[in-house]
Amino acid sequence: MLQVKTYAEYSAANETPEVLFWVGCAGSFDQRAQKVTRSFVKILNHLNIKFAVLGTEESCTGDPAKRAGNEFVFQMLALQNIEVMNNYGVKKIVTTCPHCFNILKNEYPSLGGNYEVIHHSTYLQHLIDEGRIKITDAASFKGKKITYHDSCYLGRANEIYEAPRKVLEELDAELVEMKSCRTKGLCCGAGGAQMFKEDEPGKKRINIARTEEAFETEATIVAAACPFCNTMLTDGVKSKDKQQDVKVFDIAELLAAGQGLEKITF
Repeated sequence: MLQVKTYAEYSAANETPEVLFWVGCAGSFDQRAQKVTRSFVKILNHLNIKFAVLGTEESCTGDPAKRAGNEFVFQMLALQNIEVMNNYGVKKIVTTCPHCFNILKNEYPSLGGNYEVIHHSTYLQHLIDEGRIKITDAASFKGKKITYHDSCYLGRANEIYEAPRKVLEELDAELVEMKSCRTKGLCCGAGGAQMFKEDEPGKKRINIARTEEAFETEATIVAAACPFCNTMLTDGVKSKDKQQDVKVFDIAELLAAGQGLEKITF
């Protein structure tokens, strides 16, 4: 049973957690993304990090509404979240979703929500640099090739390229780059609220084109750091009937496996 306390529970005990884990809509309700949430929580618990979630007090950040052009709904959701967090005195937030990360970091301040916001790739990298994360099962990755997909909201939008790669470098695997990477990374096709609508007619769906680039590396593991990217890349792999040969994982899942906290099938 995973131990997860809410901010309300900490507050009732007159205690302050080290960090607020912003779970996000995908991490809460999407079955695939829930596995990433559990892996990240296992890492936090293993390191005895005092963290809290908002639980039922957490609402959508409003990112999809804003990207779809509904500023009113965005501000309504944002102000509700800001009121909750400011009442608790939240100072530091970590999230596994680049969409949540981007909007909390860059667009909440103008509405009165000023926090230190960290994406879990950066947070995990810091824990590695501090020597708190020890890889105990790196051998299971020996001989594997891993390619990393840059999320648009993490990479080009916030210039975070090295942190997720440094996390993956802790594993005993070969990290290979796709043709389009870092500043020239290719979108998975889900950003800007595209996740929730049919794509426009064209010669090829973006997630298929991106998945084909991943295949070109001959990697058997595609690493992502975004629930939307994870979904789109997984769908791309399935469209080519390659799901037995190529697996898509979040960096938190891979790192948890490297610590012996998670069992994953390659």
